[in-house]
Amino acid sequence: MTIKTVLSVLGVNHFDEDLKGAIDFCETHGAHLTAMAISMGAAPPIGSYEVVSTVWVEERQREIDRLADKSSEIKAVLARSEVSFEVQEIYTEFAWADEDIAERALYADLVLVGPQAARDQELRRRVIDGALFRSPTPMLINPRKSNVGLAPKAILLAWDSSDEASRAARQSIEFLQAAESVHITLVDPLASSSANGEEPGADVATFLARHGVKVDVDCVASGGRRVDEVLRQHAADVAADMIVMGAYNHPRLQQRLFGGVTRSMLEETKIPLFLAH
Repeated sequence: MTIKTVLSVLGVNHFDEDLKGAIDFCETHGAHLTAMAISMGAAPPIGSYEVVSTVWVEERQREIDRLADKSSEIKAVLARSEVSFEVQEIYTEFAWADEDIAERALYADLVLVGPQAARDQELRRRVIDGALFRSPTPMLINPRKSNVGLAPKAILLAWDSSDEASRAARQSIEFLQAAESVHITLVDPLASSSANGEEPGADVATFLARHGVKVDVDCVASGGRRVDEVLRQHAADVAADMIVMGAYNHPRLQQRLFGGVTRSMLEETKIPLFLAH
């Protein structure tokens, strides 16, 4: 996948670090940056109490005015950079934010989430529900301040022979090709023709090698630990500076109720995380 358009979701209250990271990323890749400044307001109160309604309307207008001011700041910063850009202002309610984000993610090659947006749990959840699960666009979450645009030296590719893992591998191919080593990591793999093949990891390794990716296959025993714990530990063991994985292998409602590997990786992983669904 060639990255030509990047959508960066910026929370209206805190965005300096995320904007700088998005600029650095787009400069590195020669990509156009769509900076989406988003402000999420509460739904109107239920009832007919006129004073409460007036207060809500006034607060909503203040939030809209603040969004306009912050968007102007973003434009000023981008104008001083060398990237091609556009700035979109989105004022929406919490309940509709994921749909607004999903609509704009359709027209990007990658959705970039910086450390400030990643720390904002409500915004992060809306971005994930919208961009990742309601659009075909992959997502790169960078929980730290370092420039994620530079080619990672070592990448851990979490592999379980699922459609999601396959999409993640294909959509991250530009990063995989540039890396010095890619560790295809399988946790407690089953060797069978209907699962990972007679030699788990061999087929995807061959596929990626034909694309010029330098691969190693690592079959890791969990030893009773959770899969996300094993992946994070192995990423540390191989000094990976990016993890690539498929997102949600189960129905969304089930994942929301019971959590899962994806949720834990999002909340606890300290290195850039490339996700595809």
